[in-house]
Order: sequence, then structure tokens, then C-alpha cells
Amino acid sequence: MSVYLPIAEISVNLFLILGMGGAVGLLSGMFGVGGGFLMTPLLIFIGIPPAVAVATEANQITAASVSGVLAHWRRGNVDFKMGGVLLAGGILGSGLGTWVFTVLKNMGQVDLLISLSYVIFLGVIGSLMFVESINALIKTKKGTTRRKKLHQHYWIHGLPFKMRFRKSKLYISALMPLGIGTLVGILSAIMGVGGGFVMVPAMIYLLGMPTTVVIGTSLFQIIFVTANVTLLHSINTQTVDVMLAMLLMSSAVVGAQIGTRVGTKMKGEQLRSLLALMVLIVCAKLAFDLIVTPDDLYSLGVAGGH
Repeated sequence: MSVYLPIAEISVNLFLILGMGGAVGLLSGMFGVGGGFLMTPLLIFIGIPPAVAVATEANQITAASVSGVLAHWRRGNVDFKMGGVLLAGGILGSGLGTWVFTVLKNMGQVDLLISLSYVIFLGVIGSLMFVESINALIKTKKGTTRRKKLHQHYWIHGLPFKMRFRKSKLYISALMPLGIGTLVGILSAIMGVGGGFVMVPAMIYLLGMPTTVVIGTSLFQIIFVTANVTLLHSINTQTVDVMLAMLLMSSAVVGAQIGTRVGTKMKGEQLRSLLALMVLIVCAKLAFDLIVTPDDLYSLGVAGGH
């Protein structure tokens, strides 16, 4: 059964879209990521124009994140104070990212920017997370896990404007989460992601937050950043496909509730290694698509010559 997407200007299989939305919602609840780092490339793979995929995916991330946050909040796993500081940076970053996106869209370079951003960020972050989580799993099996330095002290821990985050048991500079939030906001606008695949590792390894609190707090911040991105894209680039967004949102909400239940039954190391593996698979597929010679290499030239 096919449905026509008016902004993307193509017909797609209804059950394929619903299945993709449900699967990404499941990941959202499990890992504390919006799921855009998987969904946006998947939408591009099935023929949705990259600019439409980025702008529309932000809708689905917002819905999945709301569903996930409610489930984590009921378990007391959301640090709202930390989420507020991350959000302030996220709003600033998403405004900046949307401006960059609009400029490059007018120049005709936005598709290349989206693909390159994915390959670079997914490759680096996926590799780092995979190595760390495998090392943690090996140490657990050997029984050599000691109380590890939860968060090593770097120069960034000496920054001013310190705040106490009681839920996360931290006393750190507010500039750290503000900076992380700004970076994630920029990525959200340019790549159509919630930024969880950057935020979750940053919150664990840089800020030193407990993994149990990280997932719910990450989703809390993602809700508002992606809602802001959707609004900015609908005003500035007119690339939000409402029909596609509604289909993705309806299945993502259900998937996120299931994912939250599954995630609470798994160890932190297992969750991180699975997330890292998925990040690397998507990165490899995007890199391959950038390198491989397209079938219709000369089609544009021929069309222009007539």
C-alpha cells in the first residue's frame, strides 16, 4: 500500500515507513537517542530528498522523545536541572545550525553537507564508543572491574560558573553542558538528528553523569531542540513533509515505550556497544554511497544539453 508525500514528491510504502518509525522509536527508548542518526539516512536510502528527510525527521524525534521521557520520568531517571542547561545551549545551536543549513541549501550544497557530516561524526563517535564498551565488557567478564574514575578531571573542570546538579551527583561548570548543548543543537539542525549519539557519550564521559540518569535527561533536552528545529525549518526552508512526519510519529511513540522497558533490563556496557555498532554500520553505508559511482552519472549533463 503506497502513500504520496506532497513535499518529498514521491510515493512510499506505508508499512515500510511505519516499521521504520517503530524501530527507531524502540532505539530511542533503549539508548536515550532521538534515533535521527539512523532514520534520516534510512529515509535518504528509500529516496526521500536529504533536505526533506532532515527537516521532517525532527518531528518524529520530538514525538519519540516525549514518549521516552515520560517512561523514564516515572522511574525518577531525569535530571531536569541538567536538562535545562543543555537545552539553553541546544536552542542557541539549533538557530545557528538552521542558518547554516539555509545558506547551503540556497547554494545547492546541502545534500553533500548532510552526508559528509554523518560520515565524520558517526565514524568518530561510533569507533570511540565501541572500543570503550568492549573494554568495559572484557573487564567485567574477567572480574577486574574496580570502581573506575567515573569522570576524569581535565582543564574543563576548572571552568567558572559552577553549578550543583543533585540528581546527577555533580558539581561542575555550567559552561560544559551549555557547550555540549550548543554543539548538539547545530547537529540537530544540519543533520536532522536529536543529537543523542553525541550527547549520551559526552554526558557519560565528559560530564561524568550516571548512565541511568543520562538516557532520560538526554531525551528531555532532545524534545525541545528538535521541536525548535522543526519550527525553524518549516519557516526558513519549507522542507517539512507533514504526511511523512505523522506516519513516523505514530509508530515511534509506541516503539519508544517498548524500548524503555527493554533498556532497563540491559547493562550499560551492552547498551553502549550495541549503539556503537549501529552507528558504525550506518556510517559505513553512507561512506560507501558517497564513494561509489552513481548509475546515472551523466543524466544531469544530458538533460542540461537539450
